[in-house]
Amino acid sequence: MTTVVAAVIERDGQVLIGQRPAGKRHALKWEFPGGKVEPGESAQDALRRELEEELAIQAVIGDSITEYEYAYPGRKPIRLIFFAVGEFTGNIENRVFQEVVWEARERLPSYDFLEGDLDFVRALAGKR
Repeated sequence: MTTVVAAVIERDGQVLIGQRPAGKRHALKWEFPGGKVEPGESAQDALRRELEEELAIQAVIGDSITEYEYAYPGRKPIRLIFFAVGEFTGNIENRVFQEVVWEARERLPSYDFLEGDLDFVRALAGKR
């Protein structure tokens, strides 16, 4: 099963989210930065690598917030793991997204997120 890791990067009470580029699978849907775990790689190492590749930051990967399996129609299930990221060095540089924004947790459900993220987004928005 493919494992996908994602970062909930928080700063000053806001969360960083990215919009998938036009022309890619799930175009213009919103998501949390992250990506697939490569063979032989730990989930934390994969997320650290993905954040460097996507945002040019060196992140301190915190605790796992949640993990679950999700299957998009007609595709094999994936395992999603969301990690807290409260610390990073470097300046965020958007390398892969159509757009990145900092948004308050409670406003996250107003974005058109990937279907696999929707329940998590609602739960995250309800936390205070």
